[in-house]
Amino acid sequence: MPEFRRPLDIYQGYNYKKDKQTPVGYITKMTIGETAVAADQTCKDPTNPTQDLKVVAVLSDVLWQTGVTDAVYLSGQVSTANRQSLALMVYNTLVNINVVFQFSVYDYDPLAKKYFLAFHSNSTDMKGLLEKRGDELNLSVADDVSSEVQSPENYSLSIGIKPQPSAQALHIATGDQKNVVKSWGLAVG
Repeated sequence: MPEFRRPLDIYQGYNYKKDKQTPVGYITKMTIGETAVAADQTCKDPTNPTQDLKVVAVLSDVLWQTGVTDAVYLSGQVSTANRQSLALMVYNTLVNINVVFQFSVYDYDPLAKKYFLAFHSNSTDMKGLLEKRGDELNLSVADDVSSEVQSPENYSLSIGIKPQPSAQALHIATGDQKNVVKSWGLAVG
């Protein structure tokens, strides 16, 4: 089965440069349990660099094996304040493992000579659950500040999110105007 995997350019995500065409991505909204993780970083929208995006995290990697019940794995960089909130969740016993999130991954189309949305939630709230690996929830945040981008201070985040039992859709594109919609999650009942 095919998978969507992209290593993403953190530096380009924070410091958009029009003459660099590497893939970038962002988590634009995230709530875990009852805690909303703030969209407290400002980055440029690669499809329209005059527009700012408020983001929760600048992504460094994304993976989805494209199965309807497969988890979406997101890795990226969060602010100091979000690191503190997420670390508190990791240390506490999470009873509510519901996750509501939105994300966007951009790639560059050399034929159209522009960025396009390569993998995204289409500005729709995706409803998932924190993935469990054995007894542990798949949520981690680094204790030490990252060095890829030194200002603003940022910390590595890794999260795996399984779909809730409802029919949802994720969008994948291979180039500008070359899109496909894939099912994520199965409705029960």
